[in-house]
Amino acid sequence: MTSLTIIRPDDWHLHLRDGAVLKAVLPWTANLYGRAIVMPNLKPPVTTVDAALAYKEQILAHLPAGSNFEPLMTCYLTDSLLPSEIKKGKETGAFTAAKLYPAGATTNSEHGVTNIKNIYPVLEMMQEVDLPLLIHGEVTDSDIDIFDREAVFIERVLTPILADFPELRVVSEHITTSAAVDFISSQSDRVGATITTHHLMINRNAIFKGGIRPHMFCLPIAKREEHRLALRRAATSGDSHFFLGTDSAPHLTHLKENDCGCAGIFNSPNTMECLAQVFEEEGALDKLEAFASLNGPRFYGVPVNSDTITLEKQPPNNIPAEVAVEGSDNGVQVFTPPEPLTWRVC
Repeated sequence: MTSLTIIRPDDWHLHLRDGAVLKAVLPWTANLYGRAIVMPNLKPPVTTVDAALAYKEQILAHLPAGSNFEPLMTCYLTDSLLPSEIKKGKETGAFTAAKLYPAGATTNSEHGVTNIKNIYPVLEMMQEVDLPLLIHGEVTDSDIDIFDREAVFIERVLTPILADFPELRVVSEHITTSAAVDFISSQSDRVGATITTHHLMINRNAIFKGGIRPHMFCLPIAKREEHRLALRRAATSGDSHFFLGTDSAPHLTHLKENDCGCAGIFNSPNTMECLAQVFEEEGALDKLEAFASLNGPRFYGVPVNSDTITLEKQPPNNIPAEVAVEGSDNGVQVFTPPEPLTWRVC
């Protein structure tokens, strides 16, 4: 196959940041995707309807001319968030979902939830008004190995949530392990999971190849090869539980390359090229549309996009190594796949 046309994809997990970084990275999503779930972990976090609407306006103000891209806003859950704010966000359409960050789990998560029981009233309201819960699925206990935190979260936190809130729709975001694949695939259609491009292409060796590679460091951290292969099987299976969430997470280069570098991989400029390569390697190009364009809308109960994109079997010629950021000496480095890409978006 030398050409593939699919329904325009969506990104169901995206970091855009704000200010100059937002302005720099937004076109790489807005020019390709129909919609994206925008993460709320700004400083300060997006915890109210007013903050979500203000952030959406900021995004819309920076859209490229002619873009029909739709940002879908989320609420950052905290120990003190009131259920009434969730109800208001659902009724006004300000919130498409709410995000659970365990406190200290990742970038700008210090305001996150310290104990899941603290937000049970909020989860009850989310179940009542049918607002999906998006989960960063890792425990943060210091005695739990970083490579085991996802599996422990499934046992200690996610399983009880699903039992206690049987009608709540839940997305386990950016899953990284075979345990998560097996768990999610065994659940009802009210439970889904996003998978990132980079977790399909790298394992934990990439972080240490010839030294410390800060631009390969993300959270959840990449795991062993057996887990990468399990993710590839899930993504390319056509199973509607799994859909694309890039977790594209831009950071200025100097914030990645220091003695306490930020977690996050910026992959928006080449995600579809990477996916085409992965799906071709797995003999599953016919399943790419389901993963990137169909399964997400099905879970969220929204129409699929009405237009298409086309990929051609040609090396990409417009993907920069770094995206410049206005007013900064540093840009944002683009994810570098382990092998040269062989597909490009026309």
